[in-house]
Amino acid sequence: MSSADVNAGGSRQKKQRLSLSPIERKASIRLALLFATRMFGLFLLTPVFAVLAQSIPGGDNSLRVGVALGAYGLTQAIMQIPLGMAADRFGRRPVVVAGLVVFIIGGVVAALAQTIDGIIVGRILQGLGAVSAAITAWVADATRPEVRTRAMAMIGMSIGLSFALSLVISPVIVGQFGLSGLFWVISLLGFLCLLLAVWGVPDFDPSGQAMGADRSAFRAVMGNAGLWHLNGGVFVLHAVLMTFFVSMPPILAREMGVSADQLWKVYLPVMLCSFVVMFGWVFYIESRRQHTRMLRWAVALLGLSTLAFFAAQHHFWWLAVVLWLFFSAFNTLEALQPSLVSRVASVQERGLALGVYNTAQSLGVFFGAAVGGAMIRWVGPLGGFYISVVLVALWWLSTRRLTLKFS
Repeated sequence: MSSADVNAGGSRQKKQRLSLSPIERKASIRLALLFATRMFGLFLLTPVFAVLAQSIPGGDNSLRVGVALGAYGLTQAIMQIPLGMAADRFGRRPVVVAGLVVFIIGGVVAALAQTIDGIIVGRILQGLGAVSAAITAWVADATRPEVRTRAMAMIGMSIGLSFALSLVISPVIVGQFGLSGLFWVISLLGFLCLLLAVWGVPDFDPSGQAMGADRSAFRAVMGNAGLWHLNGGVFVLHAVLMTFFVSMPPILAREMGVSADQLWKVYLPVMLCSFVVMFGWVFYIESRRQHTRMLRWAVALLGLSTLAFFAAQHHFWWLAVVLWLFFSAFNTLEALQPSLVSRVASVQERGLALGVYNTAQSLGVFFGAAVGGAMIRWVGPLGGFYISVVLVALWWLSTRRLTLKFS
């Protein structure tokens, strides 16, 4: 056999290794659909709740409205680690199914509620069904390490599309069925997720080892500096995202005349274009094994694009370019970081590690919304971007000394 044939065979083998197998593709698509459908149900509430809540008893109290909107994230942060550990001990499917049942019950309670306090109870129950870590661990189980970032990218893209679609569909549902109808739709979406979790996705344990998190796994996860860096990274990433959504809509309304029901016309094309960049980066990362290096570059781009909002806020097309760069960096990091968590943690620790990771993510959402809103009140319309630039700068400096050891 000639050297050319050997090289060709090696190239074919490498290409095959870097492609999702049929079962990996099937599992990744279904799990991404499961994740995205659940997130879509949550996103539907966000753009309209503050206005709709004013029509129910107690909805004129802005503090209660804020608690109702944020209660989900807080209880989800509390439950991510326990349910992540449970997913390691009892398997992914039972935990996901149980969490979705609680999520559906919470949606029904909110749909039947007559006051803002009743909605708060429903939102607390929804958050108790925190299955993000278990689903992400399920994706990691179903894929090989060399293609896992691509599978995580499917989830990131599906979540981005869910958000963009929610901006379009939420006002339509509310116009037809009101706030109660919106919660019924959210519960229905949870039920569809439940059906998919029960019958749509097979179980995986690629290592052939029995799962079961114990105290040694807990100590290993909590003592891993690399995992804590990734946890800090997702905290900053989602804090920045929330400060963005607190700050950007008023800017678009003030400078460009873009009303709330027209925001999707800005976000949707920007999101779609950012997915092209994300998949290009993901393929490069996996083919060249440049995970840590590209993490630094993506964090740098996130920081630079956040800083560029100060200069681009008065110019629509420049702002559109900056938004494209921002979401390109965000979506790449959203795909890359959980993939790295799943590679750093062993299979016995994966659910727990992703539970801690998703807890940090939920806390970042809460922090970004609260602090971003406070900064806007104290500093002005761009106050949220000040804190974002500081957070990303600290994150980027920390990546210069980052060393990850894959299990």
